[in-house]
Amino acid sequence: MANIHHILQQYFGYPKFRPLQQEIIEAVLAGKDVLALMPTGGGKSLCFQVPALAQDGLCLVITPLIALMKDQVAALQKRGIAAAAIFTGMNYAAIDQVLDNCIYGKMKFLYVSPERIQTSIFQTRVQQMKINSLVVDEAHCISQWGYDFRPAYLNIATLRTLVPKGNMIALTATATRKVRTEIQEKLNLKDGVVFQQSFARENLAYMVKATEDKEAQLIRLLQRVPGTAIVYVNTRKKAESIAKKLMLNNFSASYYHAGLDTATRDKRQLAWMQGKTRVIVATNAFGMGIDKPNVRLIVHMHLPTSLEAYYQEAGRAGRDLYKSYAILLYEQQDTFALRTVVESENPTVKQLKAVYQQLANYYKIAVGVQDSTAYPLDIKAFAYATRLDQQIAYQAIKSLAAEGLIQLNESFYAPSTVRIIISTKALYAFQVSKKQYYSLIQALLRFHGGELFTEPCTIVESQLAIHTHIPVASISKQLHTLHRLRIVDYIPQPNQPQITFLQARYPIEKLPLDEKALQQRRNIALDRVDAVIHYATHKHRCRSQLLLEYFDQIEYQYCNLCDICLTKYAPKHLQQADYHLAREQILTHLEKLPYAVSDLVDAVDNMPEETVLRSIRQMLDQQEIRYDAAARLVKNEDVCLTTPK
Repeated sequence: MANIHHILQQYFGYPKFRPLQQEIIEAVLAGKDVLALMPTGGGKSLCFQVPALAQDGLCLVITPLIALMKDQVAALQKRGIAAAAIFTGMNYAAIDQVLDNCIYGKMKFLYVSPERIQTSIFQTRVQQMKINSLVVDEAHCISQWGYDFRPAYLNIATLRTLVPKGNMIALTATATRKVRTEIQEKLNLKDGVVFQQSFARENLAYMVKATEDKEAQLIRLLQRVPGTAIVYVNTRKKAESIAKKLMLNNFSASYYHAGLDTATRDKRQLAWMQGKTRVIVATNAFGMGIDKPNVRLIVHMHLPTSLEAYYQEAGRAGRDLYKSYAILLYEQQDTFALRTVVESENPTVKQLKAVYQQLANYYKIAVGVQDSTAYPLDIKAFAYATRLDQQIAYQAIKSLAAEGLIQLNESFYAPSTVRIIISTKALYAFQVSKKQYYSLIQALLRFHGGELFTEPCTIVESQLAIHTHIPVASISKQLHTLHRLRIVDYIPQPNQPQITFLQARYPIEKLPLDEKALQQRRNIALDRVDAVIHYATHKHRCRSQLLLEYFDQIEYQYCNLCDICLTKYAPKHLQQADYHLAREQILTHLEKLPYAVSDLVDAVDNMPEETVLRSIRQMLDQQEIRYDAAARLVKNEDVCLTTPK
């Protein structure tokens, strides 16, 4: 067995382990099951990567996000470590090759999704692999009490029967006591050892700011706090509009959300990682797996849906252990809006039954009838016709799909397909007589070959356009014409979602819903919202203490960094030092010209707004400064700049 300190230095370039890492690694190497709870940026990956490299065999890593897989595999390969991932979009031949390499080659790490482990090809081949450990990343996803429950995680324990020798390592950055208990139960951790690092981040200042102008406040924050920043928003439209406003104010900014194509997302993420873009404005699609150490500022422009999600996102600041800021901006109506959104995302049993009934009526499906038709769903038209709230109707449909009663196919998951419905001889004759279609037909054949004559093949019109140098609109027009001429069977990507009833229609009184579980899930989501609102609106306790308490960690020390501590609990000498620094800057600025209060607050660098305002009030009380006739602050003439002892 290789020396773990040598591995740490050789492959990762670190001279020593962080707190708890060595203890976790030694427990893994002793063959024990481990649950490790470490804050974001605490170095969880090394806790399974180092022991895997110290042993013979393969480390199987189950993780929920493709981006996370790709990032970690690329990082390992860059260090000369054999690693691979299997993810959506790979063809059968590529998957087969990766699995073969894991059985017969010298692969050290294989990353897969929890859904992948249920496929027959994977279950057959994994039994032929020499697995030294099973790693479950983001393990909180297995718990219904967690904020990001993934049903596929419940099947992970079945791997233990297929891979009986490998011990299991469960990792997460966010877990309450209930979540920790459920992780151990659902993963069947045998005599598992639990390691928990403090969730406290001593270099991270948590702050909450109530404001009626969030965008103006954001600009002030970016002016005061230098360095890289992430701005989180809750809609794609907001991401785009705020990024554009920042650019108009001379900030290097870009936006990122799931609506952008993969190439654009990768390009923008890389520019931000390399420091070419200072500010990325993003939905929660951005950040998982991002390991940029010098993020100085995280700003949330809306209330998050849970403190777990907030802690994860805020924790992306200050991973290099230098002082950084996580600032939450909100206005009073945000609390009502958040609760309304979460209530609609977790419909009641009564609402689910009503929507199921209306769907059956809308598509004219009688009780007992099994209808496998894929019906187009225009959610606006459906809500209008049935007099249902559109948002509630849509979320109820998603919940019915999760319960297995219907299937909801968003247009993203239903790509265009083409099948040639004439013989090869007839197709050749057609190309000779209709040369305007030659390039398109040749491109289709080059991409799919003989399969086009036997089954529908998935196509992407934009790819065909690039290959043929024909505009996308013309490609679509040609395909529609070929369909009309009965040359091909062309089914374009639907511009609406589609609904299919997976089971014969039930009478409403016999609809098989787990009412207890649904109500419990709704209550959990609303409890998490209440915790967020409590955190945001609380004005008396240290922010760090509030967060730690949510994760069942009681802390008696104040952080001396958050907005509450700076105004109430900071030690006197720290408050006095801050006042002296603020006073000196205020007097320096007022030496040159008068300032409105808001402009003066903006002009004072690297100090919380509350500290500057408190200093201004104290200086007014001591008659060091005063208001002029235009209600601007000016320095009294007999005040010297030297800081008082």
